Amino acid sequence: MSKDLLRKALIYRWVIFWTMAVAYVVVYFHRLSPAVVALDLQETFGATGGFMGLMASAYFYPYAIMQLPAGLLSDSLGPRKTVTWFLILAAAGSALFGLAPNMEFAVVARAIVGLGVSMVFIPTMKLLSHWFRGHEFAIMVSIVNVMGGVGALTAAGPLAMMTGWVGWRASFELIGAVTLLMAIMVWLFVRNKPEDMGWPSIVQMDRPGQTTSGAAQPIRLWEGAKTVVTDRYFWPVAIWFFFTLGVFFSFGGLWAGPYLMNVYGLTKSQAGSILNMIAVGLIVGSPLLSVLSDRVFKSRKKVLALSSVVLVCLMAFLNFYPKGLPHYGLYFIMLLLSVTSSAIVVIAFTTTKEMFPIQIAGTSVGTVNLFPFLGGAVFQPFIGWILDMFPRNVSGGYSLEAFKAALLVLMIASIIGLIATFFMKETFPKDFGAR
Repeated sequence: MSKDLLRKALIYRWVIFWTMAVAYVVVYFHRLSPAVVALDLQETFGATGGFMGLMASAYFYPYAIMQLPAGLLSDSLGPRKTVTWFLILAAAGSALFGLAPNMEFAVVARAIVGLGVSMVFIPTMKLLSHWFRGHEFAIMVSIVNVMGGVGALTAAGPLAMMTGWVGWRASFELIGAVTLLMAIMVWLFVRNKPEDMGWPSIVQMDRPGQTTSGAAQPIRLWEGAKTVVTDRYFWPVAIWFFFTLGVFFSFGGLWAGPYLMNVYGLTKSQAGSILNMIAVGLIVGSPLLSVLSDRVFKSRKKVLALSSVVLVCLMAFLNFYPKGLPHYGLYFIMLLLSVTSSAIVVIAFTTTKEMFPIQIAGTSVGTVNLFPFLGGAVFQPFIGWILDMFPRNVSGGYSLEAFKAALLVLMIASIIGLIATFFMKETFPKDFGAR
């Protein structure tokens, strides 16, 4: 009977996984869409770069603030209810964004979207901890990140084409409808853990007689939060997330589009094609980095450090050569940026999960996930303000000198992220893959 239940659970967990993975596509679409419509919004509302940065970062402030509550709600209320209700809120925010009569309204709508989609990634991590074995976690997170890449892909070229066909307002109304559909799918198909289906846990069915850490004495919510924030190895990971993802969200998530159009004179469609490499980097880099960590280096810390070194070299290169690269070089730049500042989070989240008991998996990953979005919330408007400090060029766009100053700030941020990796704890399990 146990084998029959295990077979059912192993099949049904993929229904849950792919439902949440598609929901994460929607999350990433919302996250990166401003980079494609940035100039449209500036034209519609006559907004400055600083205000554009504020609008884009309005997604990140509530997203960041809600990461600890996301962990707490995942560990208490459960992922199913949490994700459903908050995706409904995100759908409403997207619809309001499309109806925005002015920039102030758009900022509020963008904040509602950020609040709504803030409750997808952490509940997904909680679901993975219950529906998949410990040695499967890193590769499953990498697949989730791949789906984020699909979301980034649709937020680049396809969104640029859709806005060209129906305009940016109607595009965001359609995005809201898709988000609402995902909320319904989550409610219908997702279950928090095998026990909710009347089955034992995956590990208990897989290895009868063995107890699991998930069956251990529950840890109270605030006690779990205290355990996380008082662990000295938690903070290097948090600092790394703040600065490294600050680079990604500010450049790849917003200002890379204007950079390509203003400095290189590309059209929106051409820039969107190059920005597609952000998605490719997530899709290719996430499983690649997982394999490097699990099978090649057998280390989390080494892979994080190596990736950070490459990111520093990339940002240094852009500082020395901010203009004049061939188009194929720009494709490679965006690919490398995505792998080293976004796909790499697969390893960072796995490190965080491995530092703490499964009972507080949602709390630990949720707490650390506050920092990348704080990074985005800080760096997006900050880079916009830096750009506004310089005179515009003859066509009204940002000058090369403005982007040079912005790229210098991003290089410094990448160096701080690299330094943080030196103080991280190696969490790669000694019994990795043991069955």
